[in-house]
Amino acid sequence: MEEKKTQVILGAGGAIGIALAKELKNYTSKIRLVGRNPQQVNGDDELVKCDLTNFHSVSNAIIDTEIAYLTVGLPYKTEVWENEWPEIMYNALEACKKHKTKLVFFDNIYMYDPNGLNPMNEETRIQPSSKKGKVRALIAQMLMDDVNAGNLEALIARAADFYGPGINNSVLNETVFKTLKKGKKANWLCSTQFKHNFTFTPDAAKATAILGNAPAAYGQVWHLPSAEPWTGEQWINAFAKELGVEAKNQVASKFIVRLLGLFNPIMKESVEMLYQYDRDYHFDSTKFETAFRFKLTSNEEGIRQVVQHG
Repeated sequence: MEEKKTQVILGAGGAIGIALAKELKNYTSKIRLVGRNPQQVNGDDELVKCDLTNFHSVSNAIIDTEIAYLTVGLPYKTEVWENEWPEIMYNALEACKKHKTKLVFFDNIYMYDPNGLNPMNEETRIQPSSKKGKVRALIAQMLMDDVNAGNLEALIARAADFYGPGINNSVLNETVFKTLKKGKKANWLCSTQFKHNFTFTPDAAKATAILGNAPAAYGQVWHLPSAEPWTGEQWINAFAKELGVEAKNQVASKFIVRLLGLFNPIMKESVEMLYQYDRDYHFDSTKFETAFRFKLTSNEEGIRQVVQHG
């Protein structure tokens, strides 16, 4: 029987990286976690410190690995994205080609045409309207160019905005769950009447592991499983019901977000992404669900798990 080879997570400390490390145990006992300060997830993971903006550091981190998962999360600043993402992607691609390692890139939807969000699938037109979206379009194209040239085996696993138990970098967790839990009003952008679906992090991790270990999945873009879109009002009401609190909310209009952006760096960075909340946003994952007969977590169950975790 062939010995199972190491699978490596580049950028292992984030919400997806941690959940993915747990899921990969279903496929291999050899998991290497790579990052600036990697921490144990399974108890027997190999830990490697690495600067993903340094090629030699990345190359050394993926020696003798079969599959690399790029799940890094950079600070939510346009300047950082423009400077570091192309470098990180270049290093990952070149290192994977050097070591004949397969690459799975955990991506988002910022590169899509804002007028094509309802629904959006793997064929949605790439036409970003934001600076961050242009960065995401560039790095996704870098990967697909190498794939199409036959230089390496790689795939893109694309997620919507995500939420899940115990994570701190989810808009839904921060603005709805945590505020309602504190007895405050939930926050929403633009209007609570537009639909918006979210990718549940445990489902995203499980699906990413499935894709990485499915030879036929390579060379393609895949939308990770995401349940039906709800209006902002439905999300707020469902969280409030599960928490046993009143469903109070306040909506920040585009004008208010721009005004707050004069004083708050995070709000300033959010202005260009407001188009995701001023229209229906339906992330369609039919391709993945059909190909792998995946039973995704319902919104109700996802909310229950978030609240239960606390």
